[in-house]
Amino acid sequence: MPATSDPLLAELESAKNDFGPGSAGKLTTLLQRLSGCEFEANTLILFHEALLFLRAFPHSAAVITTVEKLLDTFHERIEKLRATGADMSAFDDFDTSGIAATTMQDTVNYEVARWLVRRIPGNVEIAWEDYEEDRAMGATWPRFIPLLQEDADVEANIPWRRWLDAARGRERDLPWLIRQFEQLHTDKSPTLAQRPRSERLDVHSRLPAELYDSLRLRLRWHLKNLKLSRTRNWRRPRRFFFHTGALISRREVSLADELSRPAPRLTRLSRRLGEAVMQTIREVMLVRYRELYGTTLGDPRSVVTTELGRGIVMYLWNLPPARRLPLRAYVAGFTLKNGVPINYIEAIGLCEWIEVGFNTFYTYRQGETAWVYAQALRSLCALMGAKTISVYPYQIGQNNDEALDSGAFWFYRKLGFRSGNPALERLAQDEEKKIAANARYRTPRRILKRLAEAHVFYEVERAGRHTAEAGPGPWDTFSTRNLALSVNRRMAHEFGGNARSIREASFAEVTRALQLHTTRWTNSERQSLGNWSLVLALVPGLAGWSREQKQTLTAIIRSQSAANEMRYLRLTQRHSRLREELLRLGSNVLNS
Repeated sequence: MPATSDPLLAELESAKNDFGPGSAGKLTTLLQRLSGCEFEANTLILFHEALLFLRAFPHSAAVITTVEKLLDTFHERIEKLRATGADMSAFDDFDTSGIAATTMQDTVNYEVARWLVRRIPGNVEIAWEDYEEDRAMGATWPRFIPLLQEDADVEANIPWRRWLDAARGRERDLPWLIRQFEQLHTDKSPTLAQRPRSERLDVHSRLPAELYDSLRLRLRWHLKNLKLSRTRNWRRPRRFFFHTGALISRREVSLADELSRPAPRLTRLSRRLGEAVMQTIREVMLVRYRELYGTTLGDPRSVVTTELGRGIVMYLWNLPPARRLPLRAYVAGFTLKNGVPINYIEAIGLCEWIEVGFNTFYTYRQGETAWVYAQALRSLCALMGAKTISVYPYQIGQNNDEALDSGAFWFYRKLGFRSGNPALERLAQDEEKKIAANARYRTPRRILKRLAEAHVFYEVERAGRHTAEAGPGPWDTFSTRNLALSVNRRMAHEFGGNARSIREASFAEVTRALQLHTTRWTNSERQSLGNWSLVLALVPGLAGWSREQKQTLTAIIRSQSAANEMRYLRLTQRHSRLREELLRLGSNVLNS
C-alpha cells in the first residue's frame, strides 16, 4: 500500500525551515518518500505549495533537482485524482488556483483576452453555459454581424450563438470575436470625428476595450502541463542562492538601514527582453485570478531590472504614453526568487510622494517577506526619486479580511510606518503600550479595522526616528481624488455638469495664462494639457507665475506623454510652486 502523506507532510513543513547540519540531505530523502505517496485534494495542494516554496528557497542543488522533477510531473497527480471522481473545487480557490492540469474560468478584460488567444489559442474558450448577459450582445454585435439588428432590436429569445456561428464560419468563436474588436481601431466612426481633435486618438484606442468589457464574457482556459501554470512558471536563474542558514525574519529588518544603503543599480532591458518580462507577469497574474492595470498594460520599452542579492531579481516598468494616468506617474513590477515569481508591486506617485502596493503570494509569505519588501522600496525610491512612501488602507485591512487576519498593520508599523490620521496614530501608540506591558496581548480585530481606516506613511528623510516622534507630514491628507472632486464640483456649479464645457474652458484659460502656442504639439501632449488644465484652472494667480515657473510647468505637461514617464515624475519634484499648490488643493480633509 502507498504510504500515507499526512505525517510526512507535517515533517516536510518543519524541514523547510531546518537549516542545520545535514538538513539538505534529510529534506531530499523526505521528498523522495513523499513522491510515492497517495494524496487527497487538500493534501495534494499542501504538497504542491511546499514544493514551490522549496524551489524558491532551496537548501541545495540536490533539493532543486528533486523539486523540479516533482513539479514537472505534477500534472499526472492531478489527472489521476480527477479520474477517481474527487471533488476538484479546492483547486479553484483564490490562493490555490493555477496548478498544472486544472481548469480556470473568469471574466477577464479585453487586453488579457487578446493575449490569451495569442498565448494558448487551443486551450481557451468562451464558457457559454455560464453566460447570462444576452442583452449586452445586442448592443455590440450588430457592429460586425450584418443585419443582426433585425433580431436584436425587436425580437425576444434571440439565437445569439446561431448568428455567431453563421458569421464566423470555420474560425473558432473567441478568436473571431477578438479579431472583430481589433478591427474597430480602424473604423471611421462619425461620432468619433465630431470629438475635439485632442480627444480622438485616446477615445479611438479605448473603444474596442470598452465594448468588449461591456459583454462580460466568461472565458475558460485549460492549464494542462503548460509552462504558464503556477506549477511550472519558474526559470533557471543565472546562479542559485542556497539557504544554509535561517531565513531573515521581520525583526531583523531595519527599513531605515536598508533605505540608507547605496541605491541599487537599475539596468534597462531591450525591447525584446522587456516583452518577455511582460509576458511573464501576465502569466503570473492570470493563474492567480488577478489583474492589475500596469501588469496588463505595461510598456515593454520601459522595463528595468536589478539584482538585490539572496537570489532576488526585481523588474519594474511604467505605462505606455497612451495609457498614462491623468496626473500621477505609475510603476508596476514583480520579483523572482531563484527564478520563481513571489510577488507583485505597484507604485503610483506625484512629486516626491508615492503610494505603494505590495503583495507576496500566499505560498511564499514565510520567506523573508520584510527583507524583500525593503528591497522593493529601495528599488522604487531609486527609480522614482521618492521621499514619502504611503500604503493604501486596503493593504492594512480596509475591506480586506486577509490583511486583518494576518495583522498587516503591525507588519508596516514595526518597519517604521505611522498613521496619517492623528487620532489613529494615538490609538496605535496606545496599543504599543499594551503590547509592551503584556507580551501575550493581541490587538482585537475591531481595533485593527479602525487602524486600517487611513494611509500609513514612511518619510525617508526622517528614517530612523520613532514613529511617535515623526509628527504629521505634508502628504498625510493629500489625495488626487480630492483634486478630482474639486474639479467636478466646479463643473457642476459653473458649467451645468457639462464635461466638455469645463474641459474647453479650462484648456483655454490655462493656455492663455501660460502663454502657450500648441499648434505643433502632438495629440498626446494636448491631451496631457487638457487633463492638467482642469486642475491648474483651480490655481489662483496662475498667470502671475514667473517665466521660469511657467516654462518648467510646460515641460512637465509635455513630458507627461513622452517616452520616459520617470522624467515626468522627476520634473514634478523640482517645481516647488506646483507642489505647494497641489498639496493645498488636494489636502482638503473635507473632500476626503
